[in-house]
Amino acid sequence: MIEKDIDIINKLGLHARAAAKLASTCNHFACSIKTSAGGKSIDAKSVMSLMLLAAGQGTTLHFEFDGKDEAEAYQQVNDVIADYFGEGQ
Repeated sequence: MIEKDIDIINKLGLHARAAAKLASTCNHFACSIKTSAGGKSIDAKSVMSLMLLAAGQGTTLHFEFDGKDEAEAYQQVNDVIADYFGEGQ
């Protein structure tokens, strides 16, 4: 299992389009991917669950990756968030 904290850095936070991109990325992997913020733990493969976290810019999400492709999943999730979900800011 890999556990990592990742900060949401894009200006709009984890809004609908960003949540959809993150969930889509997570769904490419067989491993379990959970994330939490503010005491809520959710399945990161669910767009609606991600949006319900209401994670604004500066929120730290705690991720847990568990399964055979966990290292690759962590890298891809980290890359998507570091790239501002492809939105440029």
